[in-house]
Amino acid sequence: MGAWAKDQKIDGTIVTFIADPTSALTKALDVELTHPGPTAVLGPGRCKRFAMFFDDGVCKTVQISESPDDPTDGNLELSLAPNMLTLV
Repeated sequence: MGAWAKDQKIDGTIVTFIADPTSALTKALDVELTHPGPTAVLGPGRCKRFAMFFDDGVCKTVQISESPDDPTDGNLELSLAPNMLTLV
């Protein structure tokens, strides 16, 4: 995660990258990718693409980029910054 954060130049920003090596957070948030197509390629324990907005420690919105036919990124726009900014 450190190398990714460095590559994305987030040092000194309010963005925090966190690792979830056991999928504990992924499962607790109910965003585990369980569709047989992607898990056959990526393996189990993967996380769906999602974004959360917190204000003063309170989650205000969760946007999950998925659709019934494409559980990996069917509605990619939902979790991208332009959409999230409309929700804050």
